Amino acid sequence: MKKLRIKDIAKDLSISKTAVSFILNGRAQEKRISGELVERVEKYIQEVGFRPSAIARGLRTGKSNIIGLMVESISDPFFATIARLIENEAYKEGYRIIYCSTDNDTEKTKELINVLRERNVDGYIISPPPGVEKEINELIKAGMPVVMFDRYLAKVKTDYVVIDNEFSAENATRYLLKQGYRNIGFITFSSSLTQMKGRMKGYRTALREEGWKPYVLEIDFTPDEKVMVQTVKDFLVANPKLDAVLFGAVQAGACGLKAMTQLKMKVPQDLAVISFDDHDIFELFATPVTAIAQPIEKIAHKVISLLLDRLDAENGAGVVKEIVLKTRLKVRASSGVKAE
Repeated sequence: MKKLRIKDIAKDLSISKTAVSFILNGRAQEKRISGELVERVEKYIQEVGFRPSAIARGLRTGKSNIIGLMVESISDPFFATIARLIENEAYKEGYRIIYCSTDNDTEKTKELINVLRERNVDGYIISPPPGVEKEINELIKAGMPVVMFDRYLAKVKTDYVVIDNEFSAENATRYLLKQGYRNIGFITFSSSLTQMKGRMKGYRTALREEGWKPYVLEIDFTPDEKVMVQTVKDFLVANPKLDAVLFGAVQAGACGLKAMTQLKMKVPQDLAVISFDDHDIFELFATPVTAIAQPIEKIAHKVISLLLDRLDAENGAGVVKEIVLKTRLKVRASSGVKAE
């Protein structure tokens, strides 16, 4: 059977391709397209005998039973695990997931939001980069449920699930201080995102209150890991007084451990280590690494529950829920008491 195309419908019905697209993607009411025109398009699809389930369902109910999940990188262990847990819970409720990686790229994220709108997804779960406030607010204005996680946008009023980043970093830094370390570095990625800003603030607060100097390295993220490892190596060589390091993310921690191995540094004798985001790599390292463990299962459950509640609500409206979860410092050998 010949594949149905938007331009075929538009030509046969003598209407614009834009109008057909809006109708097929469940945006007729938003764009104030008449019910008569919607009926003409629906009748046409029935007559040609081509009714893909998503389109047919969208025309009848305005729902596709598809959720768009946009994360920084689906290959990142943190996001991959959360995505899988979200998919499992969504599937039990009759929803499917479309994954997208934004790479923290503002323009790419805007394009992906448009792609998901064209697919007529019912709701969005997003770990957003800065600069997409306008696009997400437009989704909310159009009545689309949006839940953010891992970070949020101050100018967007919608549900979100995050951890207490500031406290987590401050607590880890204070732990190192109690273990006898004084020259503590913070190695993280260059970012204006809320979670990274919170972690930086917590680290600086702990040192300032105890009267110690901060040593900060903000890495520019690049797919070429060798470049990031070299950046960490240069920082460690340039700051020989460092006796401990807090890594602001699992990828920063992985790069840091490789840099330290290449420099033949011993943990914790030469440098004590704590990293955000617990991962198998930290337990498999020669000296198991102390990690700030996020409650991944709880994050995933809260995120999908919030979205499903919005989808089940008659009008999707209600009080915005801002959920902040606690982390756990999993102490291992890499942060042992400093030797005299």
